[in-house]
Amino acid sequence: MLKENFLKKKLNDGKPVIGTWSIIPSTVTTDIISSTGIDFIIIDSEHGPINFETAQNMVIACESRNVSPVMRVGGIIEDQILRALDIGVHAIQIPNVKSESDVESIISFSKYPPIGNRGFSPFTRAGNYSIDSSQILTQTANENTLVSINVEGTEAIENIDRILNFKSLDIVFVGLFDLSKAMGMPGKVKDIKVLKNLEHLTGKINKSNKFTGTIATSEEDLERFIGMGIKYILYLVDCELLRDSYSKVVKKFKTFLK
Repeated sequence: MLKENFLKKKLNDGKPVIGTWSIIPSTVTTDIISSTGIDFIIIDSEHGPINFETAQNMVIACESRNVSPVMRVGGIIEDQILRALDIGVHAIQIPNVKSESDVESIISFSKYPPIGNRGFSPFTRAGNYSIDSSQILTQTANENTLVSINVEGTEAIENIDRILNFKSLDIVFVGLFDLSKAMGMPGKVKDIKVLKNLEHLTGKINKSNKFTGTIATSEEDLERFIGMGIKYILYLVDCELLRDSYSKVVKKFKTFLK
């Protein structure tokens, strides 16, 4: 990626950032969300029906509003990581990372030599579609692109110290829903045991000079997580916010009919 990474600059300046998951395959929806002043949007192709053509249009919509596009692919899948980066995302986010060997593969797929072994073509949106980018793209993209992983289970927690050893890893996102499932209490993301695990992991991640991320499901969470030292905060999902807003209006409407 040759363009400025708004997200990276804010994080490096020490600012907490707020984003949301997007599973709705719509450029218009992306543009509407981006108009709010949000910092980043994660285009979710793990759980959402978003293809790469739509994702590229969503990336363009984000950048037009100075919002950083991030993409979560389906896993440690080389061709998906390559295509996500080639459409110009500011960060790649990989789910369900469990070990240092997982991180090693992710960095290999995400970074050009000498750091990794990412496939190279300047004829992409990330390369401005031009051979003129050939000699600058690899170094610039290595510097500009953020690598984020999801830590979501007990195996990852056991391996966290080794996972954090990788210099090219930037963000470690603690997935509270999957973590609660792994702890035998699926969906109980506000349970004290889940939050204690989050706090413990945040201390380790921050100490390793990486950025901690997680998902907030209420406004109270935003304050709690900022106070905990978490910098990369996701607030719910576009479909939930849309559904909830209309649901409240419909319920209120029906009270007038009684």
